[in-house]
Amino acid sequence: MRLKASVFALFCLIIELLGIALYLRGFFPVPVKSSLSSKSKLSDQPAEPLAGSGPNSTQLPPPLFKRVVIMLIDALREDFVFGPNGKRFMPFTRQIVEEGSSHGFIAKARAPTVTMPRIKALTTGSIPGFIDVVMNLNSPALLEDNLIRQAKDAGKRIVFYGDDTWVRLFPRHFTEHDGTTSFFVSDYTEVDNNVTRHLDSTLKRADWDVLILHYLGLDHIGHISGPHSALIGPKLLEMDDIIKKIHTSLTESEDAPPDLLVLCSDHGMSETGSHGGSSEPEVSTPLVLISLAFPRKGDTVEQVDLAPTLALALALPIPRNSVGRLLPAVVEQAPLREQLRLLHLNGHQLSSLLRDSNPTYQRQDGYELFRVAEKAHGNWMKLYLEGNTSEVLGNLGRKVLKQYLEALQSMSLALSKQLGRYDMYSMIVGMGLILEVLALLLLAMPEALGGAACVDVPLAPACLSLPFCLLGLLACSTHVLMCTSAEANCYFCSLPWPLAFSALLFVAALLCSLAAMAGKRFRLAGDPRPKVSSSLDWTLSELDILLLTGTVGQTLSLGASSFIEEEHQTWYFLLNTLCLAVFQDVCRKYFKERRVLGEEREESSLLPSTTDGDPLRPSFSPATELGVSLGAEKWLALTTPLLTLVCCRLLRSLNQTGVQWAHLPDLGHWLNNGEHKVFLSVLAVFSLLLIFLLVQRHCSLVSTIALALGLLGIYSYRAAVGSVLFPWQHTSRSISKGTGEARFVYVFVLGILFTGVKDLLCSQVTAAGGGGHLRSRGLWEVYSGMVLLVALLLRPHNLPTLACCLLVQTLMVQFVWERLRYDAAQITIMHYWFGQAFFYFQGNSNNIATVDISVGFVGLESYVEVPAVILTAFCTYAGPVLWACHLMCYLSSERDRAAGALSHGCYCLAVLRSVPAALYVALTTALRYHLFIWSVFSPKLLYEATHVLIAAAACLIFTAVDHDHACSL
Repeated sequence: MRLKASVFALFCLIIELLGIALYLRGFFPVPVKSSLSSKSKLSDQPAEPLAGSGPNSTQLPPPLFKRVVIMLIDALREDFVFGPNGKRFMPFTRQIVEEGSSHGFIAKARAPTVTMPRIKALTTGSIPGFIDVVMNLNSPALLEDNLIRQAKDAGKRIVFYGDDTWVRLFPRHFTEHDGTTSFFVSDYTEVDNNVTRHLDSTLKRADWDVLILHYLGLDHIGHISGPHSALIGPKLLEMDDIIKKIHTSLTESEDAPPDLLVLCSDHGMSETGSHGGSSEPEVSTPLVLISLAFPRKGDTVEQVDLAPTLALALALPIPRNSVGRLLPAVVEQAPLREQLRLLHLNGHQLSSLLRDSNPTYQRQDGYELFRVAEKAHGNWMKLYLEGNTSEVLGNLGRKVLKQYLEALQSMSLALSKQLGRYDMYSMIVGMGLILEVLALLLLAMPEALGGAACVDVPLAPACLSLPFCLLGLLACSTHVLMCTSAEANCYFCSLPWPLAFSALLFVAALLCSLAAMAGKRFRLAGDPRPKVSSSLDWTLSELDILLLTGTVGQTLSLGASSFIEEEHQTWYFLLNTLCLAVFQDVCRKYFKERRVLGEEREESSLLPSTTDGDPLRPSFSPATELGVSLGAEKWLALTTPLLTLVCCRLLRSLNQTGVQWAHLPDLGHWLNNGEHKVFLSVLAVFSLLLIFLLVQRHCSLVSTIALALGLLGIYSYRAAVGSVLFPWQHTSRSISKGTGEARFVYVFVLGILFTGVKDLLCSQVTAAGGGGHLRSRGLWEVYSGMVLLVALLLRPHNLPTLACCLLVQTLMVQFVWERLRYDAAQITIMHYWFGQAFFYFQGNSNNIATVDISVGFVGLESYVEVPAVILTAFCTYAGPVLWACHLMCYLSSERDRAAGALSHGCYCLAVLRSVPAALYVALTTALRYHLFIWSVFSPKLLYEATHVLIAAAACLIFTAVDHDHACSL
């Protein structure tokens, strides 16, 4: 089957999208849910176990508490209460925990540790999945059975103040509410004052049963300046005063049953002030239950245990899909009969959920243990109703209590583990499609670059071959076996069988076609007959081998979770190795090859005096253009890779990243310390000056002035928010949000971008004239505007990262890539390597907790979703984006030079030759998904999934448009 390159590219893109969609559908597991009614009802509650005949009660025990106040302090770490700072900043709370009537627990949250999934865990008792990270941006109404809905249906009056995520999750559930947006992290005062202003009047009223308060200020301070900021202490003292006020109001009444104050948090806070991952500071949260009903106690529990505990304490049914278990310390003061009844209700709910979600539930130890405990509970009830008061009754009751607790723990653990079960069958099929398409792209490159720009895919002959029949039969048999097994729970199995068989047969046919194409390539390569030289014959240099070996080795390393968590170490090693390889090439060029060339010139007087034919000296020299002599140019070229090594080593010390060593102090922590603000200010000034000197070379006069004013505005913005100091400042002045200064910079960013876009549009109109020059200048203008925007969004201590990025780019262009005659494909992959390394130099990692969401609100006075998301994503991927844009600008400049270093066909060929990098990206994406299994979320998911699609489209569509300009490279 012969296809045009454009049609072939479209075909590859469609199959690639289907493969990624199937992989993602298999990766995100279906939550553990009951197959019964969507909501637990009082009529569904089981009766008390009773051996023999006789009446047994079906009612719930009376409520343990009259009213409940849930005070949720966003991002409250457990050490803020139970650690050394607890006595200093939360003295009243710490005193209540140690001396008062309270139960203090360390509640373990589950990744992803972001607000909306954690609220769902607290109210439903279930464990949300990673898909809820995306839903967190615009939370839909929660349809799953939950504590809030149960309380509303029971006639409880619920009042809420705080994060409007609750209002979106539970619409029309509150008798009174006042929500505030949780995304505007620059505000850490008004967002809490809006909650507290309702508190005095609400506590004096008696028209509510449940009061929910969600304070956001602590979380916003963490995002802005981290957990060790000077703002943390005053905020904790403020929260402590509010806890004291609520406790005092609740204990004034001596009515029975007493009231309950629940102090909790949705998640913790990492050492960088963010959250979302699974590090210990992010998952460890305090859970303090304060009431006159019980003495103090401490332990470690799961966050999902709060939902069944509050439900039973308020005489409400447990949410249907809860995997939590009752906290026994809360009910230990109740009569033994009520304790057993409450544990029995919890066990019945967990066993029902286990029975509905696990086909092999009868083989679960917890299920069997619950049945044994339920039977023993019936025997105890028989003795209790008969009026037996002997010691046997007490011993039997304690034994049943212990059995119930063990059964609850075992069943809760089994249900929690079910969330980690992935649809491996769908993932394997999806990944098979992705890899086959990428292999097809690699094998089709020589034909796609030919004059006809067509690709011959032997799909029809493959479908008539014996291997296809065998593979198809094997695939269909495997599908039947997988989908008819007792534990089958695959999305691919839920598809209609004709559709599933067609997909499997297509995969088999594509695999046979790939084998045929590969065999054809090998036969041509091994043909001893003389071949006509072609521009598409590739030879691998030492640098090519390094690039290919490095990408393949890095991809294979992602099969282990440790290499994913510490992926930055791999990139640092590869980048250092690349610098050394470049240094070797520079030495070979300027010493060994120059000496050989000089000897040849002495022996031959027929060589032309011009250097146009010298493959080692191009006709255009950027260094000469800058006024650098050839001798100085040699030493600058030798210094460039070494200077790059020095820059990389310094940047590694700037931000600790990864998982295992992220908590260790680094240069960034030292610079952000208030005592070293002068050093940070000097470093910021030096970095901004270097950025201006490196960027202004490509700008017009107007853009250069705009760039200078924009960089001055950036320093003014950082001074306004208190990060740096002006020279005339001896101490920090009053801190503001710097909205005016940031908007001042935005004006110049938009102006520079507008100038660049205008030049790009003009280049399309004047393509026959000076269109190439305008296009190149327009690209550099756009690149300069992006640099200015990155400088505004980065934290002050990260400005050296941007300066070093620009410095390395400039030196590589002037003294390495052009002088060593590296081809466009090598330069493309080098840019990708540098981009990945600078992603980690910024302090990012494969953990969502390292995403700095505060940059999304630079210059904004309120939360606006679209610009906040764009700015956050742009700043997070600033390193890869800048290197990708620099690649485009550089290749465009080279293509448009009078010397003709690259034509359009060469540019397309360079993109095609970078397909191994695209293959690497796809494999990286697939294997990096294992990071989810290890409870660490990768923020690079969408970026890397779309990167391979863009590469695949550019590979062949450009060639189809301009295939007649193909050239050798």
